[in-house]
Amino acid sequence: MSRMISIVTDQVQMKADLNNSSTADLIWENLPIEGKVSTWGEEIYFEIPVKAEHDNAVSIVEEGDLAYWPEGCSFCIFFGQTPASTAGEIRPASPVNLVGRLLGDPKKWNDAEEGSSIILKKAES
Repeated sequence: MSRMISIVTDQVQMKADLNNSSTADLIWENLPIEGKVSTWGEEIYFEIPVKAEHDNAVSIVEEGDLAYWPEGCSFCIFFGQTPASTAGEIRPASPVNLVGRLLGDPKKWNDAEEGSSIILKKAES
């Protein structure tokens, strides 16, 4: 089942697919969600009204991955190296639950401005 979302800021708009994890289910059920962009290296994160435990959490992600960070109750967009990364890998601050993938060029998220509004919503078909 494809669950397409739109991720929108004033600077960047992109579609993404949510996976079939239980954490992605919780996010889907709570859409639309609005927050403020925070950055950590080449990662955007923002708190969302979802509480989930670790769900097959991973310590290394890929460029373009979307994840939920249980420790911060936050949605994460990974588009490059974080301060915790080593050469050749993208490492979150602590393990995250993968919830989906971007459907565009992840590097465009470099244009999103710290503190700007960000919205997750169901994509129009």
